[in-house]
Amino acid sequence: MPDIRDELKRFLEEDVGYGDITTQAVVDPWEMGRGSIVAEERCILAGIDAVSELFSMLNLSVVQNLRDGEEAGKGDVVMDVYGRLAPMLTGERLALNLLMRMSGIATETAKIVKKAREINPNVRIAATRKTTPGFRYFEKNAVILGGGDSHRLRLDDGILIKENHIEATGGLEKAITLAKNTATFARKIEVEVTDLDMAARAAKAGADIIMLDNFSPEAAKKGYELVKSIDSRIIVEISGGINADNVASYAVSADVISIGALTHSVRSCNLSMDIFRENAEKAMNR
Repeated sequence: MPDIRDELKRFLEEDVGYGDITTQAVVDPWEMGRGSIVAEERCILAGIDAVSELFSMLNLSVVQNLRDGEEAGKGDVVMDVYGRLAPMLTGERLALNLLMRMSGIATETAKIVKKAREINPNVRIAATRKTTPGFRYFEKNAVILGGGDSHRLRLDDGILIKENHIEATGGLEKAITLAKNTATFARKIEVEVTDLDMAARAAKAGADIIMLDNFSPEAAKKGYELVKSIDSRIIVEISGGINADNVASYAVSADVISIGALTHSVRSCNLSMDIFRENAEKAMNR
């Protein structure tokens, strides 16, 4: 797990460069005031803690009016920031980028989880590793805040044998055998399969999790029943082209549904920040 402050420092350095020359040019560095972050649409919030840490690094005080994982309505003030306006302006865009991106992921995740669990209360909705380089921890955390599952955060989190691994190894059964011989007992072995024959072979070879990749809902149902008939303990995961519109048709035949679109295609939520000149101590005591 990354050090959040180190990550935020890196983001700031990327955005600020050698200095916020606009703020330096026009804002008195000792001007005090308040900033209010407002939800411009209904959303599930994610990134509140990260943004609070960001503003703290800029020597600003924060009051969280809503918490990570809570729902904000349009017009809700989710956070108030107090202190010098110059660093507040410097951090404004980064703070909003974090909140908007993460809240978009959390909101979409929550919508899909709700639709899937109306059909199957026990199904898990999981992210994939189709994430933004350098921003993975925040995207995965947003999925969790939306009620989803991180799946693998990194390659060292679990064994997932995919089609290219099978080709590079020389066969499905060989790949599973090698994995079972070398992996610690604590690591599950997951195998991605593309048809019913592969699903049956993977189940018989001892896979712990079988991912049905790019199956139609009808084929996924057959695959689920086939795998469970061989070994009911095997976890069946379904992935490939699943979204809010079709997740219900897959939920009945899955233990886990993994969705890359949660992190690679989601729309950011709309939040804004309004800044006001005022005595900070007075503002804090309202």
